[in-house]
Amino acid sequence: MKDVDLNLLSALDALLADGSVVGAARRLGLSSSAMSRTLARLREATGDPLLVRAGRRLVPTPHAINLREQVHALARDVRTVLSPRVGELDVATLERTFTIRSNEGFVELYSAPLVARVAEVAPHVRLRFAPKPDKDAGLLREAQIDLEIGVLGLSAPEIRTQLLFRAEFVGAVRAGHQLLTAPVTPERYAACKHVVASRRGSFMGPVDAALKRLGLNRNVVVVVPAFADAMRIAGQSDLVALVPRSCLTVSDTGSAQMFVNLTSFELPVPTPEIAISAMWHPRLDADEGHRWLRGVVVEICGNSGRDKAAA
Repeated sequence: MKDVDLNLLSALDALLADGSVVGAARRLGLSSSAMSRTLARLREATGDPLLVRAGRRLVPTPHAINLREQVHALARDVRTVLSPRVGELDVATLERTFTIRSNEGFVELYSAPLVARVAEVAPHVRLRFAPKPDKDAGLLREAQIDLEIGVLGLSAPEIRTQLLFRAEFVGAVRAGHQLLTAPVTPERYAACKHVVASRRGSFMGPVDAALKRLGLNRNVVVVVPAFADAMRIAGQSDLVALVPRSCLTVSDTGSAQMFVNLTSFELPVPTPEIAISAMWHPRLDADEGHRWLRGVVVEICGNSGRDKAAA
């Protein structure tokens, strides 16, 4: 099939509607000479004169008359397809299922307010929370996952990201814990027994490097897969948990009443922050429904106790 210049379709639509080379040129923002050359190309492409002179004006041929409505509809459809979408999404009537992949901690702390917000404004939208065994971007590429929540680390360079919040670590113990009866020094902190949250099952956490520089080591006796598990254990034992501050802030809002027995404290050594981001495939960049969902996630994370705002 030989190449087709879609600009010719718009030009033919203008010529048949206006019946004048000058008028069609003005309509399309072209010079009269350029429109004359375009008419010559159209005559060659269709094998028909299309517009012929009758006195001082041009009149359409029978073939052009037969084409007029079809050409106008085609030109309109082409402009629609090749133009940015306009108008606002009506989320109240949106019927769609979004799959969000995240770790247990995000589901524990943010799923309830997220679901409540979605149900409030988009009653026909369904959310599916998928487990996150790894950071493989394949499911995003294959459209099996709509949105990934977590620490950056996906292998695909094309993945889009948006920072949701940065979380700094704090210690968490049950109310009345012996550690809080005096200033929390590195030595007193390291001497306690600890519970660590690690998806990979590691006994080491972000605080250990700082303690090691002081010649200290923690006594980690329990490793669990999620921060919520560590908080639950710390609230019912003498173990010390290391969690993002946002976990405890969210619990204070009532989203996680099981953690009300916990008291947080500033760590006696510096630890790096963790950046939590939303990630998606670029094919969904301009999708109105997906853009709305991303906005809701940003809103929920921004209002539910993040340590530092991020847009």
